[in-house]
Amino acid sequence: MKTTLKNNLLTVSIDSFGAEVHSITDNATGHEFLWCGDKKYWGRHSPVLFPLVGRVWEGHYRLDGHEYSLGQHGFARDREFELIPDTPDDEVWFALESSDDTLALFPRRFRLEIGYKLYEARLSVIWRVKNLDDKDMPFHIGAHPAFNYPDYNAADAVHGYLCFDSRTVTSEILADSGCVTGGEAAVELDTEGMIPLDAHTFDKLKTIIIDKGQVRRVSMLNKNREAYLTMLFNAPLVGIWSPSTDAPFVCIEPWWGRCDREGFNGDFTEREYTNIIAPGETFEASYMILFDRI
Repeated sequence: MKTTLKNNLLTVSIDSFGAEVHSITDNATGHEFLWCGDKKYWGRHSPVLFPLVGRVWEGHYRLDGHEYSLGQHGFARDREFELIPDTPDDEVWFALESSDDTLALFPRRFRLEIGYKLYEARLSVIWRVKNLDDKDMPFHIGAHPAFNYPDYNAADAVHGYLCFDSRTVTSEILADSGCVTGGEAAVELDTEGMIPLDAHTFDKLKTIIIDKGQVRRVSMLNKNREAYLTMLFNAPLVGIWSPSTDAPFVCIEPWWGRCDREGFNGDFTEREYTNIIAPGETFEASYMILFDRI
């Protein structure tokens, strides 16, 4: 079921399956900011990652002395959410509660609420994770929005730029296993302190994983270095990814959690960047997208 948020500047379409945004459109020009989900490149738009971000080592994790299998990025993105009624006109909320199905994958009872608030040329995304269990709940949560390159032309040498609120940025190194190696590498910036979005952006780092809270802002500019959009967040990590050199979009992903280090066989509670909430408590996090182009 699709739900729409609209004001005089933007129209936002959200699907209850995965509580995932499918479209963010500039009303004046019809420009679409969000990737269409064409499976030729990547069949999603902006999934929520819960209760995992990334992969667990060899596809298994341990909790309460038992081993569980769970795929990359968890299961919330592939579940139908309930629309929460009686919300203000400028926001919409969805909820997912644990079930026998989810408990077989993740042995904690929870309620995940995802809210979207539209104000002028800004979209805020809010997550509330409630622990309904009688045990502490470890989990990760993250965003994975895919933004179309502005004024995309496949023949262009550069499709846009990314810049940060820091001129020196390092990334963790992601191995072919889908887990990090434990090493770090400098993120190569041009003389203006930006990452050019071109055929070579992901040559050395197939996913850029900026950890340790190094940045709190990522701005996307067009090929003329003019403002396009900005993401603001307070996440400990942000991932930058595109599936191929000719894909017409890039993902900017604030994460409260990340994949395992290679060889990690400890308990879920010992995984790096894991959030832990006590029974009855609620974790809340958010990020904001500013559509500077408008």
